[in-house]
Amino acid sequence: MNREVKKFSSQEPINMSASDLGFAKQVGKVAGTDLNSCLTCMSCSGGCPMYPYMDYGPHGIMRLAVLGLKKEALTSTTIWRCVGCHTCAAVCPMAINIAGVMDYLREECLAEKLPVGDVPLMQFHRAFLTSVRFHGRASKVELMGLHKLFTLGGGPKTWMQDAVLGVKMILMRKLHLLPSRVSGVGRGQIKKFVTGPWRSR
Repeated sequence: MNREVKKFSSQEPINMSASDLGFAKQVGKVAGTDLNSCLTCMSCSGGCPMYPYMDYGPHGIMRLAVLGLKKEALTSTTIWRCVGCHTCAAVCPMAINIAGVMDYLREECLAEKLPVGDVPLMQFHRAFLTSVRFHGRASKVELMGLHKLFTLGGGPKTWMQDAVLGVKMILMRKLHLLPSRVSGVGRGQIKKFVTGPWRSR
């Protein structure tokens, strides 16, 4: 994954003509947080391990949402490259649930059928949730197989690039060939949560 030049460092002005001023309230309501309390202090981006690989960074996405720049936020690479580690929320002086905002924006991107900022990562999310739907928890071998299946467009090189590492991990008993399942009604309850636009992509 290559480092990205931050879009906010561009000399081109941001076009505010398509601004949706109700977007911040909509995102905040679903994520259970107040976006307007963001100070743009960049503490979230300073603590984010994936910030170098994002086009805006967490603070940039917050600013886009507050400004109502919905399309720019939903088509960014940042929302897909967020790993959900919650470091941003831990260091935020206003205790904003930034990871929750990222979750909502990913779902909204798929629901509105907008271009995905990072397709292979979106397919990884899809593979992970597919495995969870079937077993109640992720099966690592199945997760790798599904991700390779969902990203066939990458060509033979991408199909086999993790094969040697996978075999080594199996021999070291770090990977189990058979999935571990949540038993009883628990699996059915988990399946109810893993639904939505992810299944259609």
